[in-house]
Amino acid sequence: MSKVKKKSSGTGTIALNKRAKFDYFVDQKFEAGLVLSGWEVKSLREGKAQLVDAFVIIHQNEAWLVGARITPLLSASTHVVCEPMRQRKLLLNRKELDKIIQITEQKGKTCAAMALYWKGNKIKCEVALVTGKKDHDKRDTERDRDWSRDKERLMKHST
Repeated sequence: MSKVKKKSSGTGTIALNKRAKFDYFVDQKFEAGLVLSGWEVKSLREGKAQLVDAFVIIHQNEAWLVGARITPLLSASTHVVCEPMRQRKLLLNRKELDKIIQITEQKGKTCAAMALYWKGNKIKCEVALVTGKKDHDKRDTERDRDWSRDKERLMKHST
């Protein structure tokens, strides 16, 4: 009797916004639910998402994810008109939403989408309050990353 491994879609990261970590200082993180349609969930199971230019806007006391691309599957979305770059509503509680509104009104603060991931059978979006980096801060980050890479290389060869 052969054992069939069941494909686990309940855990794991779907998409990361690596550019946001390079461009911004992360101040505070929140976990938000997403309002999705059926074809979007099927595409996310296949990992067809990008968060490169994704950010969060507040409109009429609701949070919306803008700039996230979910590429439709050809087989799953034949009967539906798909819009890969549509705005998607974020589900946050009132206290978190009020905090985001209050902080984003300050100069230099914004709200960015950092990651999409599975939590059980739900899809969650990690939203962060961020502050923009200056060019010299980005150079410092790059220099630190290069040094840590060189240090690992040196430690590997010395042992």
